[in-house]
Amino acid sequence: MRSLWLNDAEVPARLRLTPGLRFDTVVIGAGLTGLVTALLLAESGVDVAVLESKRVGAGTTGASTAKVSLLQGIRAQRIRARHGDRAVADYVEANREGQQWLLRYCAEHSVPVQRVPALTYAQSKAEMSAVRREYEATRAAGLATTLVEELDVPFPAHGAVRLDDQAQLDPMALLASLAADIESRGAPIFESTRAKGVHSGEHDQLVIETEHGDLVARTIILATGTPILDRGGFFARLTAERSYLSAFRVAEPIPHEMFISAGEPTRSLRYTPGPDGEELLLVGGNGHVVGRTNAAGRRVEELIAWTRRCFPTAEPLQNWSAQDYHSVDELPYVGPLLPGQNHILLATGYAKWGLTNGIAAALALAGRINGKPPQWADTFASWRPSELKSIPAAAFTNSSVAQQLFSGWLHMLGTGLSAAPAEGTGRVERHGLRPTAVCTVDGATTEVSAVCPHLGGIVRWNDAEQSWDCPLHGSRFAADGTLLEGPATDSLTPISGPFPGPESREL
Repeated sequence: MRSLWLNDAEVPARLRLTPGLRFDTVVIGAGLTGLVTALLLAESGVDVAVLESKRVGAGTTGASTAKVSLLQGIRAQRIRARHGDRAVADYVEANREGQQWLLRYCAEHSVPVQRVPALTYAQSKAEMSAVRREYEATRAAGLATTLVEELDVPFPAHGAVRLDDQAQLDPMALLASLAADIESRGAPIFESTRAKGVHSGEHDQLVIETEHGDLVARTIILATGTPILDRGGFFARLTAERSYLSAFRVAEPIPHEMFISAGEPTRSLRYTPGPDGEELLLVGGNGHVVGRTNAAGRRVEELIAWTRRCFPTAEPLQNWSAQDYHSVDELPYVGPLLPGQNHILLATGYAKWGLTNGIAAALALAGRINGKPPQWADTFASWRPSELKSIPAAAFTNSSVAQQLFSGWLHMLGTGLSAAPAEGTGRVERHGLRPTAVCTVDGATTEVSAVCPHLGGIVRWNDAEQSWDCPLHGSRFAADGTLLEGPATDSLTPISGPFPGPESREL
């Protein structure tokens, strides 16, 4: 599954790290937050570098729907219910500053942007109550939203809240411009270099351990979706969510607004200019907590079937997915990894609205380092008093994690042995006392440890993406065990030798 945005992306490959280098600040992660933070710091004269485990845009930004909107589904009412109107106003202002920065940057650097309305719509009459609550919460926060009673669209819709003059874009075009801009200021970007850990060095410096050697910095910024360091326990304060997107060629007129449903299953729609001047329809949704579904492939099929019912000529061109992180108290975390310590900073928890939140986080991070944080920064703080209200939500999240951990290992007690999995399938077996993930992809059957190296969860097969996904905190691995996504920093341990038949395997 490959993002549409990567098809014609003009982003050159960059060299991996040369060990032994030193910088004032190192940003880990070359998505939107990481690159904008690095650019802001470089513009202010900070000696900064970017470290990326894969390629620029290989993470969430390069797979997103790339909506640049202040109307964000039902985010405002959820924040209001937890924190009140002041927090919603701060959240909206932070996103407004992020949106304005982004649109200004795109205009100055010739990155194409389409200005379109955004709508949160009701798929049924029952969802209209959520639409009305979103209207009330956004109006209280100062947004010029309006209620729409009827929509002229080919999919089920019973009204919407609407915000005009929002935006959408190609995220890889934006990241390519940002990366080139950073390098033009003398700040290097090192690709294919995975950070494995951090320890203290001499003279209050930090040493970043990578697969290609060490890198030294005074300040580290974790812009990796979920923090790769377990200090602070942010993995336990986040829920990792996977959602799916498909691009279609259609003969019918495509609506030129951005839509997202107020309820489940989520339906997110937008158009995008295609490579040959044609317009393509993008449809997303059917999300789930990472590793907690046995039917990821069916979710993609359902998304395509829904689109074909609404747009009868829809021809699927490409399917892909994205991973996002939702905080237990609805607001992003931006600030120190540990309370009162500013040498390791992080940004996470955008709840699928990273095009504005990600830049707001970058503004807050750069402001913290430069001594000029924005007024709303405390609302996004990584350690905030309001989290006391989130203890029940955190307890529920972590009870679910504990249940997944227990059930995964319990399943191992009765797992038998059988023949190699069919093509494109995988399963977890017990070989002696060893949980083993077995799959067959492209005719090759491989065996790797089924134990996630992060906190010992038992991985599950994702048939849509032919990957091993951990249901605890969202780490993901390729069919051969190669790490795809953290918080794990190591791949699944390979099991050497060819796949044995049931008779020859250890009992």
